[in-house]
Amino acid sequence: MFSVNTNTGAMVALQNLNSTSMALQQTQNRINTGLKVASAKDDGSTWAIAQSQRATVASLDAVKNSLSRASSTVDVAMSAGQSVSDLLTQMKQKALAASDTSLDATSLAALNTDFQSLRDQIAQVVSNADFNGTNLLNGSLAQMTPLANADGTSVITVQAQNLTLGGGIITINATDTIGTTALATAMVSTVDTCIDSVNAALAQLGTKSNALTTHQNFVSKLSDTLTTGIGNLVDADLAKESATLQALQTKQQLGVQALSIANQAPQAIMSLFR
Repeated sequence: MFSVNTNTGAMVALQNLNSTSMALQQTQNRINTGLKVASAKDDGSTWAIAQSQRATVASLDAVKNSLSRASSTVDVAMSAGQSVSDLLTQMKQKALAASDTSLDATSLAALNTDFQSLRDQIAQVVSNADFNGTNLLNGSLAQMTPLANADGTSVITVQAQNLTLGGGIITINATDTIGTTALATAMVSTVDTCIDSVNAALAQLGTKSNALTTHQNFVSKLSDTLTTGIGNLVDADLAKESATLQALQTKQQLGVQALSIANQAPQAIMSLFR
């Protein structure tokens, strides 16, 4: 039936053209953004999963920063601790030399001056062994607890080591001297014990430093894996989308031609009235 009021062919052609245009716009959006799921409108469940994982990745960045700060703090403490150990070794040498009963008063005084200077250097090294305001050696805190997971429910505990003079690990006090042979003899044993204690403390810090480095590597790999997983969920296959774009562009051109032909059909009725 011919009708000028209802052109079924044109309506069908227009519907197909609109469908092609929508598909073409969707494909162009995927190519422009590189994402097949750019919003909840594209795929609500997939978008929600991807957003949740993005939040986890962002949290892991905070974890990595926390671990990096802790690792740097421990490294500074270890460097300072090694300096303290070296200073104690020199102090033992001075004390041992001063324990020699054949020394004259002048030599003993010189050794005592050197000993006190080394003792004071320990205090100075310990007081300056801080990173970002955190010092693991001066007795200002008992432990450090950097983040270990994205929820903040797990931490890595790093015990502080008090290397201050008279602080427990180092039993030498800020006023100790080797001004006499008797004091020097007693100090040899005291310094020996301090060296062992400091080295044990450094060993503990070294163990924690390795633990922090290992966990940093794990968190970094976990973050990369989650990022890859997010990409698998939402990233568009650009090669496929490019091929689809060309096909839809061709289909759109054909749709325009089909609509044009359908719109010309009612004109055939005019020939009936000639």
